[in-house]
Amino acid sequence: MKTIRRLLVANRGEIACRIIRTAKVHGIETIAVYSAADEGALHIRQADQAEFIGPAEPAKSYLNIDVIIAAAKRSNADAIHPGYGFLSERADFAAACKSENIIFVGPPADAISAMGDKASAKERMIAAGVPCIPGFQGADQSIERLTNEAENIGYPVIVKASAGGGGRGMRIVEDPNNLSSALKSAKAEAESAFGDGNLLLERAVIGARHIEIQIFADEHGNCIYLGERDCSLQRRNQKVIEEAPSPVLSDDQRIAMGEAAVKAAKVVGYVGAGTVEFLYDVTRQEFYFLEMNTRLQVEHPVTEMVTGLDLVEIQLDVAAGNPLPITQADIEISGWSMEARLYAEDPANGFVPHSGTVSRFEPAPGVRCDTGIETGDVVPSHYDPMVAKVIAHGRTRDEARRKLVQGLNSTVLFGVVNNRGFLVSLLESKEFASGDAATDFIEKNIESLGTRQSHPLAVALAAAAMIDVPFESELTGWNSRGIAEFPLMLDVGNDGLIRATVSLNGRDLTVRVNDEVSEIRVERKTEQEIQFSSNGTKQRAIICRRDDAIDVQIDGISHEYKDVTLAPASDTAGGDSIIKAPMAGLVTSVSVSAGDKVSKGQTVATIEAMKMEHQLKVPRDGVVSDVIAKIGDQVAIRSKLVILEAENQ
Repeated sequence: MKTIRRLLVANRGEIACRIIRTAKVHGIETIAVYSAADEGALHIRQADQAEFIGPAEPAKSYLNIDVIIAAAKRSNADAIHPGYGFLSERADFAAACKSENIIFVGPPADAISAMGDKASAKERMIAAGVPCIPGFQGADQSIERLTNEAENIGYPVIVKASAGGGGRGMRIVEDPNNLSSALKSAKAEAESAFGDGNLLLERAVIGARHIEIQIFADEHGNCIYLGERDCSLQRRNQKVIEEAPSPVLSDDQRIAMGEAAVKAAKVVGYVGAGTVEFLYDVTRQEFYFLEMNTRLQVEHPVTEMVTGLDLVEIQLDVAAGNPLPITQADIEISGWSMEARLYAEDPANGFVPHSGTVSRFEPAPGVRCDTGIETGDVVPSHYDPMVAKVIAHGRTRDEARRKLVQGLNSTVLFGVVNNRGFLVSLLESKEFASGDAATDFIEKNIESLGTRQSHPLAVALAAAAMIDVPFESELTGWNSRGIAEFPLMLDVGNDGLIRATVSLNGRDLTVRVNDEVSEIRVERKTEQEIQFSSNGTKQRAIICRRDDAIDVQIDGISHEYKDVTLAPASDTAGGDSIIKAPMAGLVTSVSVSAGDKVSKGQTVATIEAMKMEHQLKVPRDGVVSDVIAKIGDQVAIRSKLVILEAENQ
């Protein structure tokens, strides 16, 4: 047996913190790695030691095998845990660890190779008798061959990156006329994300469930499955809500799927934690092998919650050469668990990712929160923008669902735009509550799910938080000198400006916005919250002031306002249409020049940020007057990129 005394975690964010937590419980010293964008990050503060590995760009730091191995040798690490993403499914990384006599907390390199390429993995599964979706995974990658194969499979088809995962390099094509462009963009995204542009095609099973089986294998020939997770709620092929167990499987079906997953693992001589993913056709009650993720999954906490097991602990045991501490007969599923991925992204604006400083973050009590940030930390623009995973457990599915809603509503997150409202809308939807939401649910209902209604008292609370006047009571910032009236102008980002009139009479505040009037009575005000009453109901709002900006959270809904009452009028560029960067990122393409005629909806530039590609389109027909952006520019959020001539020219 081998001994792990010092563990280097070759990752960042919440998964690095998660691994460090378990390692410390077992007396293992931990070594973090960090790029220039992560100086002072939480995973560094939690580790016993930290090693700098280079610039912010992942290819020069977290994806650079040589610098990770060098960091492990400098710090005398016995083992490396890759987490998920980055190098976790790179066979050459596992091989490099072995060549340096460093324990790799994951499967052997040949098992990663066998399952890492979706095309060859599918061939192995077909040979082993594991059910697979009809498709094409051949070596001929010509447009002509792929087009012919798509016709043979029948539309709709799914284009997938052979070496990929996480929805990158994946496209669903319903119209044959769109196949060529889908193949080109999927290939480009796959090459950027994985360094491999090979693609495969599969029949699209519409309205199916995405179900995965957690497996564990050791060096002694033991292999078990730990139940299933239902990951059907997805957006752009990335998981949003996960739960265990699945609400659609019978006991016989979950056993059959679990046994098929074990068979898939044994075919490649698998060792360690892995996840075998299946597509379940609810109508036909049939399941098909999708892929195997040869690592720990983002959603592993839901399995931990229903089994009572620490999967990272078992990973470390197996990596040290120990046999699995449990058998299949020991596995018991208790209750229900759900996980929601809290992201710094804007659901009301196409889910574009956001970066910035988190001005206040407080996880809710009563739920598990796996995170890599604390108040004051930065969400960088170079990596995946996940802030935290919120996980709830209940005796029943509905109890777990309700606890997760409550946990999300009670989580305080200020400073970055986030998807919390979108997550709550999903969890509260009738389809999800009944267990009927399939993989196409979000796409079909995106307009109704994308935005939660603003709270009618939010502007009044923002005004209450911003007002600082002499006080004559225990209420800091409040007085009783009679009615005072003044204007207030608030910038609410993409929603424009709010012009309000505020009347203050002691503790009573009245705010008029157009014909709407909101009235509150402030009972108590501190730097962190306002206790108030409205129409006889006493409530509490959480606030956070940042210079001339204010964050307000009430009833689980967050609002961000900037006080521009005294700011000079902004330059409207004479009626020009200005295409601005919706997030900080790298300009990867510019397709227009000054003088070009453009049509509404035409793509004029592309930005790559947080591992995703975002096309920027013009809002109207017109003529380009200026192109500011250049390919290769690293631009800040709201930077001007392309300007159209004024409409009256």
